[in-house]
Amino acid sequence: MSSTQAIDLNSDLGEGFGPFRVGADEGLFPLISSANVACGFHGGDPAMMELTVIRARDHGVAVGAHPGFPDRAGFGRRAMAATAAEIRTDVLYQLGALAGICRAAGVEIQHVKAHGALYNMAVGNLGVATAIAEAVRGFDSKLRFFAIPGSALHDAGETAGLTVVREAFADRAYLADGSLVPRSQPGAVIEHPELAAERMIQLVTHGTIETVDGDTLTLETDTICIHSDTPGAVELAGAIALRFSEAGIAIRNFGNRE
Repeated sequence: MSSTQAIDLNSDLGEGFGPFRVGADEGLFPLISSANVACGFHGGDPAMMELTVIRARDHGVAVGAHPGFPDRAGFGRRAMAATAAEIRTDVLYQLGALAGICRAAGVEIQHVKAHGALYNMAVGNLGVATAIAEAVRGFDSKLRFFAIPGSALHDAGETAGLTVVREAFADRAYLADGSLVPRSQPGAVIEHPELAAERMIQLVTHGTIETVDGDTLTLETDTICIHSDTPGAVELAGAIALRFSEAGIAIRNFGNRE
């Protein structure tokens, strides 16, 4: 990707519920271009969803749905034994919930990105990936579909006729096959702002990133994720935004491209 092109910077937001707050939402909104809004299953609730959508609208940030497994206790990061039909209808339900909030706020959903264990399972399991893609296609086939490039999720999105957006992660380490290092392993999460920024500059300008074992991985990307609950997420996003600005790389969502 050349430095004259824009890159989307996304974050998973609105994952608190009731009196509990998760992530650095307020600090991230001025730095990102797309928000993946929790839809009430792994995190979020109606009030939090509305607040997050309104914040996104007021900051000019694109809104996307962030459906996950119904697992608040595990923050949606535990694999669940769900059938393809259950996954499809659970995703459809969450899309509908966010759509109602967005309609009342005068906002349109721009994309869909699965959360946590649901996303990770779909990366390597075509059945899970297809269930998610079919839910999105059935709800609105014009929605952009976030996926790791080369994954089963990417393939399922293309097969469903969706516009697939290739996603990379600023705060996660990579394995040689292009998958993410499991969170259970040391070094899986990158918390140092300058390291994250340097890796993302390398990725956007040269299309490569260093893997956890020191190899160089070629990776095409359209959007970069910073998890809101990563320690120092705002500092990571700020460092990346600064380096992009210095390099002439615009942070811009897909609905705001020239």
